[in-house]
Amino acid sequence: MKRSLAIALTLLVALAAAATAGASAVGSYRAAQQRATEAQRTVAALRIQLDNAQGATEYVTRYVDRVREIRIKGDTIIKEVPRYVSPQADAACIVPVGFVRMHDAAAAGVLPDPGTGDADAAPAGLALSTVGATVADNYTTSHANAEQLARLQAMLRAQGVTVIGDDNP
Repeated sequence: MKRSLAIALTLLVALAAAATAGASAVGSYRAAQQRATEAQRTVAALRIQLDNAQGATEYVTRYVDRVREIRIKGDTIIKEVPRYVSPQADAACIVPVGFVRMHDAAAAGVLPDPGTGDADAAPAGLALSTVGATVADNYTTSHANAEQLARLQAMLRAQGVTVIGDDNP
């Protein structure tokens, strides 16, 4: 009887050891599965970041090329100002100080100072051709900014971002 009790105890200890080893193996397996799932998530996130970076490079290249075209056209228009605003037109048109103040305030995005006196009191000393060149340069900058915004919005849309106020989803 002692011998069968010893065998039973030995089997019981062996069974407990096997159960413990099995539980440990299951825990290790689950931990490995969790690490594999996390690694898959990391790979997916890195793949998205890489795709976005490659897409961003493409959009930046298009933007730079387009802005270069805009600047070339703007510079050409500015060079052509004397062709469209002759010296006679410069002499015939007095640009008042009030116009210059209003233009400069608008360009700076501020309200003109109302307390600066009579808007038509004196000539500004600027030729009409200078005003034309300044306006052409301002519009060129505006077109370049608009192109930059359009390309940025397109890049964000390509990445799945909703652009608030966008009419082109």
